Order: sequence, then C-alpha cells, then structure tokens
Amino acid sequence: MKNKLIISALLATSALTTVQASNVSQVTAKASSSYAKTKYPIVFNHGMSGFIRIGTDDLGLDYWYQILPDLARNGGNVWATRVSPFNSTEVRGEQLVQQVEEILAVTGAEKVNLIGHSHGGPTIRYATGVIPTKVASATSVAGPNKGSDVADLILRVEGTFAENTVVSAVNFLSKFITFAQGLDPNSYPHDSLASGKSLTIAGSNQFNAKFPMGMPSTACGEGAYQQNGIQFYSFTGVGTATNLLDPDAALKLTSLLINGGKDNDGLVPRCSAKFGKTIRDDYNWNHLDEVNQVLGLRHVFAPDPVSVYRQHANRLKLQGL
Repeated sequence: MKNKLIISALLATSALTTVQASNVSQVTAKASSSYAKTKYPIVFNHGMSGFIRIGTDDLGLDYWYQILPDLARNGGNVWATRVSPFNSTEVRGEQLVQQVEEILAVTGAEKVNLIGHSHGGPTIRYATGVIPTKVASATSVAGPNKGSDVADLILRVEGTFAENTVVSAVNFLSKFITFAQGLDPNSYPHDSLASGKSLTIAGSNQFNAKFPMGMPSTACGEGAYQQNGIQFYSFTGVGTATNLLDPDAALKLTSLLINGGKDNDGLVPRCSAKFGKTIRDDYNWNHLDEVNQVLGLRHVFAPDPVSVYRQHANRLKLQGL
C-alpha cells in the first residue's frame, strides 16, 4: 500500500517536487528532455556531515545543490539517500544497502547507478561489494578511497585528554544535522571516532583489502573500468580557495595539511580520489564545489558542477546503464 501511494504521487506530479520514501527522497519534475534518462535509477549518497535537505522546502538547502532537479528535468530518475552524518563506512554502507533495496522495490528497477561524494565514495563501494548484482555503476566523487591526511591528523586526538571533548562535540554536530532535517536525532547511530578511523590511511587500506573492486593497483593510476558487469568511474577537483566570497574558502587552510598544499581539493588528495575510470581529476573545484556548494559559488572559470553531473548521466545512458 505504501509503495502504491508513492507511485501515485509520482505520476500525479508535474512541477518540481521531492517525494519522501522513508530515508530516501526522489526528486521529480516535468522532463523537457531525455538527455539524462538512464536505464536504471541514479542514487546519490552524501559525504561526512552530509544530509539530503536541511530546512524547509522554501528556505532549505540541498546537499547536491541544484544537481538532482536538473537531472530530473532532463529525464533522470534520481534519488538522494540519507545515512549517518558521522559513522564508519560499514555502518553507512549497510544503511545505504537497505535504501537501495527500498528504491528498487518502489521503482521496479533491477539495478541502480550509485554516485557518492567524499565519504559517500567508500560508502557506495561497500554497497557495490555487498549487493553487486543490483548495481549497474558506481561513481566516486572526491572519495578518500586511499584515506586522507586530514583524517590521520584529527585522529591524533585519540587517547589524549581532548578525545572525549572532540568526540562529544562532533557527535553532537551529527545529531544536530539529523535534527535539522526534521528527524529524531536518535534515529541514526552517531560515531565520529569510527567515521574518522574509516578515512585514515590505515583504515582505508583495511577497507580496500575487503572491497578491492575498481581500486587502482598503483599509487595514482586507473582502477579497473569494469568488474562483474559493474562500471566504475571517478572525478575530483584540485582547487582550494576557488572563490573568496565563498565560505568554503577556508578549505585553503586544510589543504596545507596535504602534500604541502598541492594536488588536493582541501580535504582529499587527488590520487586518493582515483577509482575506476577517471573522468577528470583536475577540476578547479574544492571539496564543496564538487557538489555545487556553497549555493553554487565557485571560481569564475570553473566548469558548472550541475552540467558535469548532467553529462555524466548522459555517459551512463549511452553505456546502456
């Protein structure tokens, strides 16, 4: 009965709307083209401290700013998933697996195309490893697939007098992000320490040993483009303070902790973001520009992230995905 009501709502809508189905949301719109109409639904997974939407419909902020509505207007069947803002890759991955199953049940599709930003990269890789027959493609956007020096630095707090204070503060932030989405803060498990450990270099190495599909065998090379019938892609930026009017210009400071401030997007090294076929690894974007944040501000000569995701959806379409 629940699924019938959701599908009826989808068929009735003509304007841009967001359809909630438990922990997943589908953005729908009257399509003006079929450019992004893939065979399988495109399912997005946010990164650490991420969300689907914070605030009201009128005043809220989408994590994937303007990206999903654009895909819907171009014929895409697009969904956003919501997992714990801070927790281990495995916990987030299990949450994503359940939500993929729900999306498949609602849509009747056999598979999905997964796209994950930041910690969402390893998260979709977990889901791909657990339910490979239900994944058509996996695209990692600035995923710290080989870890991040920033995570290693932050984890130095473990075992010190500051550990409890830092962990409590970040767990509070995680709960606040959940609350800001109109949800019970206790409806998701929050574990900032587990989250950080997942993204350290050591933690990432352990994870990659369990879920190696698509991972490069060299330090900064290409991964397998296809395994078990699943297509793998990645792209990332190497910008930092791309727009001084943008609050995320602060990523310039964190970038100094990685490779002497070079070859990273403020949080993730370029080579760590490598996964499957590299679409491009040198966009003039920082870590938030990659999801068109904050509010679309970016370098004046940088490509529009909305257009890049639209082109990627068309790439998947042309691959029969």
